Amino acid sequence: MPRKNGRKQPLRKRVYFKLENQEAEHVALAGSFNEWDPEARVLKRGEEGVWRTFLSLEPGVYQYRFVVDGQWQNDPEASVVSNPFGTTNNVRMVG
Repeated sequence: MPRKNGRKQPLRKRVYFKLENQEAEHVALAGSFNEWDPEARVLKRGEEGVWRTFLSLEPGVYQYRFVVDGQWQNDPEASVVSNPFGTTNNVRMVG
């Protein structure tokens, strides 16, 4: 494992995110891993309306949401936690 400043660097893992939405024109991923920037990670549309992307993340717990055509939306296949805005965020654990 590479070292920086004499310390071991955490092993990053490739993490897959996907959302099925045949009607969407634009889908992005925002979360604690990218400062909640709704344009930092745009997903690519695949066959049959499945949008997907990969991120390289260090082990930890991350919160996220999808931004579909400008509207924030949860991942229907992921766990949720309450957020300070009175809605929920999705949670992804990376081990």
